[in-house]
Amino acid sequence: MRRDRWLIDHKAVLFSLPAYSPELNKIEIVWRQLKFRWRRFVTWAKETIGAELAELLAGYGTKFQTNFS
Repeated sequence: MRRDRWLIDHKAVLFSLPAYSPELNKIEIVWRQLKFRWRRFVTWAKETIGAELAELLAGYGTKFQTNFS
């Protein structure tokens, strides 16, 4: 194949990566919830951000869930 020849000529290695599964990645759910909840506010105090993040992490998978479909 052309691709194989190019890889050999350029001494490149092709890695197969696993499929992207955001519903299994905790940080994707955290970021989605944070963006949704913080979008309504102009500014928050540092303490408020910390408290909201702590609440979000504590409620991960129960109170806060994201549907990626």
